[in-house]
Amino acid sequence: MFFPEAMTEIQLIVPEKDLLPVTKVLAGQGTFHQVDASYLSSEDNAGATDSWKDRAAVYSSLERQITFSMQALAVQEGSPSAADRNSMVEIESIRPVVEHIELDVKSANDQLAVGQKTLAKLQNDIQQLGPVAGFDLDIGVLRDPHFIHSILGSMPAANVERLETSLARIPYVLLILSKEKDNAIVWLISAQFNADILERAARSAYLNPLDLGDIHAGTPSEIIKSRRTEIEQLQKSIETHQAKIVELNKSHGQQLQTLLWQVRASRLLADAMARFGRLHYTYLIIGWVPSARLDLLSQKLKEASKNIVIEATPSSQYGESNQHVPVALENPGVLGSFQMLVTTYARPRYEEIDPTILIAVTFPLLFGAMFGDVGQGLVLALLGWVLASKRVPALTGMAGLGTIIMACGLVATVFGFLYGSVFGLEHIIPALWLHPMEHITTILGIAVGGGIVILSIGFLLNLYNASRARDWGRFLFDPNGMAGLVLFWSLLGLGASALLPVFPVPTAVFGVTAGIGALAVMFSEVLKHLMIGHRPLFEGGLAMYAIQAAVELFEKLISLLSNSLSYVRVGAFAVAHAGLSAVIYILAELVDPGHGIGYLIVAIIGNLFIIGFEGLIVGIQTMRLEYYEFFSKFFIGGGKSYDPLSPQPVVEK
Repeated sequence: MFFPEAMTEIQLIVPEKDLLPVTKVLAGQGTFHQVDASYLSSEDNAGATDSWKDRAAVYSSLERQITFSMQALAVQEGSPSAADRNSMVEIESIRPVVEHIELDVKSANDQLAVGQKTLAKLQNDIQQLGPVAGFDLDIGVLRDPHFIHSILGSMPAANVERLETSLARIPYVLLILSKEKDNAIVWLISAQFNADILERAARSAYLNPLDLGDIHAGTPSEIIKSRRTEIEQLQKSIETHQAKIVELNKSHGQQLQTLLWQVRASRLLADAMARFGRLHYTYLIIGWVPSARLDLLSQKLKEASKNIVIEATPSSQYGESNQHVPVALENPGVLGSFQMLVTTYARPRYEEIDPTILIAVTFPLLFGAMFGDVGQGLVLALLGWVLASKRVPALTGMAGLGTIIMACGLVATVFGFLYGSVFGLEHIIPALWLHPMEHITTILGIAVGGGIVILSIGFLLNLYNASRARDWGRFLFDPNGMAGLVLFWSLLGLGASALLPVFPVPTAVFGVTAGIGALAVMFSEVLKHLMIGHRPLFEGGLAMYAIQAAVELFEKLISLLSNSLSYVRVGAFAVAHAGLSAVIYILAELVDPGHGIGYLIVAIIGNLFIIGFEGLIVGIQTMRLEYYEFFSKFFIGGGKSYDPLSPQPVVEK
């Protein structure tokens, strides 16, 4: 929970005859993170690796074909059976079945698509001819005329005069067939040699010509009648094709699910074997497995191959050479949702502390302090519960976010009782602590104090991570290490001794420790290089390094100040939240002084605005405080993702 899972590197030497059973065990257990060992193959056996790559490519192609058929028939993937999970089917035995089903599905799907496209075309013809259905006009005269050019269409009635002005220099006929509200149906006619002028004028007046398509003859009413007859016949044909697809779903749905998982498992196994190292009569397999599951995996491997050789090397979570170790994070329940916030920032290194539990505490706490209200907090919690419970199918992918929203809403409710605020009203319940609007200085000061505590925790966590990594230069001299912490606390001590008339520690003590911390931060690069014996101690000339070191110290001092003051926003948003809520009721009072239905409507809309818009802003600010102020003190990240071999990929919460 506090650290990534302990991992063990395993190296397997497997006889060629046991290769497939062993690979099935590795994939079936879902705990083995494979490392590519194909580069270790001897030159004489490199062809075996290529052969498995080719088979994996064929399985991948078959998988795409099956997926296409399933999508066309609306068949869900489902879950693999125990037999399908580790099966490896022969390509030549399964390819004809896949291609036969694909051919049937493609034929039915293509026929349905053609029918639907034709139906849309017929319906469009009716829609196009609808405005001129009452006119006894043979459409045939509009097609391929020898001496005249005409345009039949609709245009804004206000543009008729503009059209006439554009055509003033050529002979033309403009017939307004009908006029309804702001739209007019017109027939514009001129000589064929004026066709270009006619078209340009029509476009400038926004005249939209009717799309006659393949209509060659007949009056609009006759064509519409004919099209409706065709639509009735076509709809029956479409229903037949749809029924055929439903029948294909029933006859092939279960078979497609089975084929999908068999082919997917085969592709997975072939791809895995392509990354094994091939020796003369054995294969070399390298990978990682969580230490807690090593014994079970070893037992299964020995059952699959009596002659297998297993060499396990546990990886220590202390030291700097752990960047190649995959990082598996397993946080149960509610913590799993907050893990998403951590991995969005970065994945912890193997030797780093997993900050999931820290963000699970501090994120709702900071959000609730800024958004404290009993009613609005409960509404947020209810919204989060709806998302987390997956009761809305379209929003099932937001279940993790729903858990975070629910936690933030509940903590905001608690702060609502502390602030005495219910939907922005501060006279319904007494404040268990204080009203932010009445104690602005106090709440701002407490916010800064809380920020100092959080920042100090960040410094201490960086010290702990550095000690686990055995990086003593970072531990002692890093700007976020011991040197930075001493400087930070010394500056706080100087400020406190200056503001408080009676302070137990002399100001001079803080001055000395601040100077020591500042020098250590300023020359951290040189001091780190001295510890590890790195030469040269610094790059460039002495003068250039001195200027650079002074700038870095100044930047660190500004950073400490800005990081501390950033937490003022917690108190500021608490005050702003109360103030904005008060404004909502002032507006409601102006709309309806009698506190009737108008007052209620404004109050409800205002609270919804606060819950939605301000809730989003507070969430963003909380994330900023976590990422840029807190995480930046101790969290390096860059860990390698744990990706176990399995037909069903492990999805982190």
